[in-house]
Amino acid sequence: MIKKITLSLTAIAMAAFTMPTAISAAYGAAGCGLGAIVFGAKPGIVQVLAATTNGTFASQTFGITTGTSECGGGLVKVEAEQKVYAYNNFNQLQKEIAQGKGERLQTMAYLMGCNAESLNGFSAVAQKNYSTIFAGETTNSDVMLERLRASVKADATLASQCSAL
Repeated sequence: MIKKITLSLTAIAMAAFTMPTAISAAYGAAGCGLGAIVFGAKPGIVQVLAATTNGTFASQTFGITTGTSECGGGLVKVEAEQKVYAYNNFNQLQKEIAQGKGERLQTMAYLMGCNAESLNGFSAVAQKNYSTIFAGETTNSDVMLERLRASVKADATLASQCSAL
């Protein structure tokens, strides 16, 4: 048992030493998480401790989901940004979706992770589904956002080009 643990730690240490510097530049070879906060991007055996810390506290999974612990954006953060943007630009988005073009509509596409090549398609799908997106008198920014996401997800091409739906 001790021999297996020693061999595993040795393998992890070797991986930490041989990782390309581009990967370790942001948070080290162990990746993001509590280990990145505590140990940083220092190279070498310290990355074994960082990886162990990440694994022990499951902080890497949590950090990736929430965008905390040196893990970047995170799905929760992206959805919150979309909601705030939709709320603050609701009236203008409604106009631009009706027109099938506009700066705020393009920004919404970017917030939904759409690449530059898919902007025209995003605008066209939004315009085509205007009556569904804004159906009913009680449509608010949250409802609009969910219906817009559903419209984009329903389009096979856009669903593959927009990563934050």
